[in-house]
Amino acid sequence: MKTSVFERMSLAAAKHGAVNLGQGFPDFGWPPEILEAAAKAVVEGSNQYAPSRGLPALRDAVAAHYGRHQGLELSADNICVTSGATEALAAAILATVEPGDEVILLTPAYDAYAPLVRRAGGEVREVALQPPGWRIERNAIEAAVGPRTKAIILNNPHNPTGRLFDADELAAVAEIAVANDLIVISDEVWEHILLDGQQFTPVASLSGMAGRTLKCGSAGKIFSLTGWKIGWLVASPELATLAARAHQFLTFASAPNLQTAVAFGLAEGDAWLQPMRERFTRARDRMAAGLDAAGYAVLPSASTYFLCVDLAASGIPLDDESFAKQAVEQAGVAVVPLSPFAEQDPSRHLIRLCFAKRDDTIDAGVAALAKARENMK
Repeated sequence: MKTSVFERMSLAAAKHGAVNLGQGFPDFGWPPEILEAAAKAVVEGSNQYAPSRGLPALRDAVAAHYGRHQGLELSADNICVTSGATEALAAAILATVEPGDEVILLTPAYDAYAPLVRRAGGEVREVALQPPGWRIERNAIEAAVGPRTKAIILNNPHNPTGRLFDADELAAVAEIAVANDLIVISDEVWEHILLDGQQFTPVASLSGMAGRTLKCGSAGKIFSLTGWKIGWLVASPELATLAARAHQFLTFASAPNLQTAVAFGLAEGDAWLQPMRERFTRARDRMAAGLDAAGYAVLPSASTYFLCVDLAASGIPLDDESFAKQAVEQAGVAVVPLSPFAEQDPSRHLIRLCFAKRDDTIDAGVAALAKARENMK
């Protein structure tokens, strides 16, 4: 397996002392209260193995959180705590995909999906979303469904494009899943990073989907603490139990003090969410305005930490990998090329930038990208 594009670009940023707008981590936004809760728990609480499915307090907090925010009727039996959302994805895939099964991916797709499907013995079927709209087209998914199709991996809100799929698009996925008896592994880690007053709909809430959806969530994304690696799976008790059996042989359990702090954050931190969204909206707007002034063609972003830039429309004749290499080496800024997010017919004229940064980081990154553009005309 190749090195992840995120690791590759972050290593390049470190090597060249570059501004890192590649890997998707914020440098602001975490509430101090949750850090204090974690510190208190590591000193006063248990530091031994947590139960494999997660601390009861956290499982209860996840269930209650989604009841308040998304109207899902859940209990601890629906929850399995994991070591980050990527491990949640791995557990969901290993629990449901058998050798010879086909799994549909909507590309560009997070680069962990395809390797995990293949490690489970499955085969990947890509359905390409087309820029600049990145819409889910029912006919394209239906054409990809065959007798061996087992699951669809849906990422909403969508990384790397920043799309928040609408009701018609989600309904298309749900109706195809029900009609063909498919599992939907729904990567919903960006569910609270909603910009411009957007509203999120979990796919499990759609007709016929509660018993066939494995929802992946992330405390790291909700609280801007990506290094904590606390995630979870939400599913029917039957599917959650299957996923927990896979999880026990992946990481078994996660740090109990961090689980305790996340439980506190989910129970007490509702007031943190809207200020967080407003800060990320301001950061997106600052980066987009700076890039526009520098002559870049910026695609819309309704969610996540990410903006995409169209190099061809910006008058830059390089492909995404060549631009990324020259930008980090010659201009001192790391970006992520979009072509590694697809294996079949990838877009080679788009890059992804992370805007979840302080103003000074954004300004330094935009200045470096302005320099890069001038160098590459």
